[in-house]
Amino acid sequence: MAALVAGLIVVFVVMGYAVDRWSVVARARKLKNPVAATPEALSEGKQLYQQHCQRCHGANGDGHGEKAPELSVAPGDFTNTPKMSRVSDGELYWQITYGRLPMPAFRDKIDEQGRWELVDYIRTFAAAPSHADATREGGRSE
Repeated sequence: MAALVAGLIVVFVVMGYAVDRWSVVARARKLKNPVAATPEALSEGKQLYQQHCQRCHGANGDGHGEKAPELSVAPGDFTNTPKMSRVSDGELYWQITYGRLPMPAFRDKIDEQGRWELVDYIRTFAAAPSHADATREGGRSE
């Protein structure tokens, strides 16, 4: 009987955590980026990206960084314009802040301003259609 009660407690705790996590993501989706994508903010974001993100996500943001093959989950491809257009700035900020294995959380490594600058910089990868996007859409490659 004690094992059954303990099992139910664990189930309810896990369910509560999952529900809370979803509500956080829903709130994050609505967050507005307070940092304008100025040349200065993009420069700062680029420096942070090179320092903290490039080894996994790649120099071009395509998810093919030098460490990518070692990871249990493929890093996100920021050049995928259709996918990136469905992700809000708030969601990107939340992902950078809290991470998800194998990606670490950066809330204690990069200040709030820097995390928003990263969001601005990450957006530049999907700003222009990539070669892969053009090929998927039936465009010609040069």
